[in-house]
Amino acid sequence: MTVKFGTSGLRGLVTGMTPDLITAHVQSFLTVCDTGGILCVGQDLRPSSPRIAGDVMAAARAMGVCVIDCGALPTPALALAAQGRGAGAVMVTGSHIPADRNGLKFYTTQGEITKADEAAILQHLGETPSPPATPGTLETDTTATQAYVARYVSAFGAAALSGRRIGVYTHSAVGRDDLMQILNGLGAEVVELGRSAHFIPVDTEAVDPDTRAQIVAWVQAHGLDALVSTDGDSDRPLLADETGRVVPGDILGQITAQALAAEVIATPISSNSGVTQKGFKEVKLTQIGSPYVIAAMEEAQGRVIGYEANGGFLLGFDAMGPAGPLPALVTRDCTLPILMTLYAGRDGIAARVAQEPPVVTVADRLQNVEQDKSRPLLAKWQNDPTARAAFLAGLGKEEKAMDLTDGLRMTLTDGDIIHIRPSGNAPELRVYIETNDASAAQTLLASTLAALKHAF
Repeated sequence: MTVKFGTSGLRGLVTGMTPDLITAHVQSFLTVCDTGGILCVGQDLRPSSPRIAGDVMAAARAMGVCVIDCGALPTPALALAAQGRGAGAVMVTGSHIPADRNGLKFYTTQGEITKADEAAILQHLGETPSPPATPGTLETDTTATQAYVARYVSAFGAAALSGRRIGVYTHSAVGRDDLMQILNGLGAEVVELGRSAHFIPVDTEAVDPDTRAQIVAWVQAHGLDALVSTDGDSDRPLLADETGRVVPGDILGQITAQALAAEVIATPISSNSGVTQKGFKEVKLTQIGSPYVIAAMEEAQGRVIGYEANGGFLLGFDAMGPAGPLPALVTRDCTLPILMTLYAGRDGIAARVAQEPPVVTVADRLQNVEQDKSRPLLAKWQNDPTARAAFLAGLGKEEKAMDLTDGLRMTLTDGDIIHIRPSGNAPELRVYIETNDASAAQTLLASTLAALKHAF
């Protein structure tokens, strides 16, 4: 199957995302989910996104729904615009995956679709709704990105980053200009780096070695206090400190949660376990994926936030920034963790990160591994202790029972953790490593990836 509908919406090869398939999913979504009769539509900068966005808008208008074309903008900016209108939304994006793939992210009036919404959409897929007497109207909104920029400039203040020299790796991120505008609005000196006219699939959770080396070179060459970037649809952050070292997304989440005085944390089991040592009232560990994080947030009360290992941050309460209010925005957002870490690290990002519990997490993935290959292998290791021990030979020895919350999570006798799971939205096998030493983490990650390649 070239296209799959699941936790992250619809995603797959562009060749499989035909107008008929898009129409079927959009119209099923509009049939079973509350959008208030209004649909905001946004897109990233992939070559295929304008065509797919056109198909989405045509499908919605054919059902009599009022469509608001928000153009190319960050996913959280689209979510904010829809939230302000009491509308639903569809974002055309494949996030961090290559340009030969694309996808749709769905939002009801309450935010991202839930697992229950997903099931309902699939149940009604293929039904043909009765056409309305007249098609829905089409409007254009050119103010959505400015509202998103204003949200952060007003919350942090015009002098929040005064005197800071910050690089922005813009590549092909849809929010690149908005991020630079925000940083400028907070008083930073911005240095743009690496803008690309073609799409580059940047994965903020598994930054490749060449990109890491380029970041170090840029930081040193330009005398930067930090370097920031995002993934393709600008809902996941990337931040490197004054040495060029990339700060893991879950560490950004920990720092931001503390700065906002959050009480309850919802985060996937793959996130850095140091968060449990920081004195929050409660830490809820979930399966991987924003719908699971959101579900855990909805069960909590008070000052609740969510974040993922990729750095995407979900604000579940009306908070205060350094200079003004930050209303709740329960969707993955890259900007808040970037800004809050920059602000909290005014005396040096590296020094602020060093204040976090001494737990190190790293992640990477094997690409082009379909689930029909990865899932049987993990099932074999789960059910056969001998096979599992053979895989772990040279990596370590298990100390306690596996954690099967999401994939296969193994704790070794020295306390190190190896966590392996198939990606839910790409042909990838994800690997998460946790240790108490950065060098050891990288060594174990490399060895685990090598063992996995051998296993296939």
